[in-house]
Amino acid sequence: MQNKQVRLQDFEILQTLGTGSFGRVRLAKQKSNSKHVALKMLKKCEILRLKQVDHINSEFKILHQIQHPFIIELLGYTQDERYLYFVLEYIQGGELFTYLRNAGTIENDEAQFYSAQIVLMFEYLHSKTIVYRDLKPENLLIQQNGYLKLTDFGFAKVVEDHTYTLCGTPEYLAPEILLNKGHGRPVDWWCLGIIIYEMLAGIDPFNDEDPMAIYQKILKGKVKFPKNFDNDAKELIKNLLVSDVSKRLGNLKNGANDIKQHKWYQTLNWESLIKKQIRPKYLPSVRTDDDTSNFAVYPDSTELPDPIKQNDDPFRDW
Repeated sequence: MQNKQVRLQDFEILQTLGTGSFGRVRLAKQKSNSKHVALKMLKKCEILRLKQVDHINSEFKILHQIQHPFIIELLGYTQDERYLYFVLEYIQGGELFTYLRNAGTIENDEAQFYSAQIVLMFEYLHSKTIVYRDLKPENLLIQQNGYLKLTDFGFAKVVEDHTYTLCGTPEYLAPEILLNKGHGRPVDWWCLGIIIYEMLAGIDPFNDEDPMAIYQKILKGKVKFPKNFDNDAKELIKNLLVSDVSKRLGNLKNGANDIKQHKWYQTLNWESLIKKQIRPKYLPSVRTDDDTSNFAVYPDSTELPDPIKQNDDPFRDW
């Protein structure tokens, strides 16, 4: 494992880019070269209280071993008695979620462009036996060049065969997670079906105010398509949203290739995509290196979490 330990005093910590259950992500500037990074600050006391030590250890190990043009890169890490800090590349274009919410729905070719990048992300992660388990538009960031970066590996896990932890976002949970049958890589292909539908329809297929109603709809598996929905997209989604994992596209003999060769993608050049030679329809407006205008504004917190004594600190050997 490459040692990327850094010193916190080498960074100037700036405004908040996002918040989560364990802390927040802030923009930071490296003092030596004025380069901007995203600093993920995780409260140790919250990780312990919510019994998430294994998840965080897993995220840390996974971030160390992955390198892909469409996946966020870990640049460094450090810690003190209150926080773990992950130094990540700063992606200025904001979340795909924000773009989709503002657009309502997007055209077929744009949905192909984004979803095909997700196919390549998952193909790469699965080749390393990593299941991502938390695909949603909030976890896809748009780079200045219009291409995506997958972020937040808090639920990702190396899974040789099956795992049983219930985790993910209600609208995106695959039926095998809900039924606690044990799950693995196929859950990611289910999520791909959900996100393609969401991009083209403007809403997720099992949408409901009540999480229990969402779960019931997922288990029933009935997907209603709006009028004028592209037929090839419809067929691909139906083949991804299959309850029986042995019949789910992406989990058959040819793996991700079955998805890449699906007729909905026939106009897409996969080689050009990985080389970033396809011109994106949308380029985020980015004026400067420290531009945060594509992110929501969050109030900054001065409240400090409780420190953890060294003997009680499960991360002291990092």
